[in-house]
This record gives sequence, structure tokens and C-alpha cells, in this order.
Amino acid sequence: MRTRITLECTECKQRNYNTTKDKKTHPDRVETKKYCKFCQKHTLHKETK
Repeated sequence: MRTRITLECTECKQRNYNTTKDKKTHPDRVETKKYCKFCQKHTLHKETK
């Protein structure tokens, strides 16, 4: 079953993206570089609760 997660910018702490992931295949937290419209640049986004 896929669960919904929220991705948060590590620089400005804004929650920008919602996505899903499979907890069986990826039990650890997701970290991706995505565009932040508040910082206006690509930053590291981490999974939040």
C-alpha cells in the first residue's frame, strides 16, 4: 500500500510537494532535490510527517 508523504524544503522550511511512496520497498525517509518556488532555486527536500 502506498502512503502519502509531504516534502519540505531544508532551507526555508516550506512544505511544497505531496507525493506517495511504498513503505515496504522504501522504509527510510525520502530526500530529493526539487525546485522551491519560495527560494526560487533547486534545494534539498526531505520527507516530513
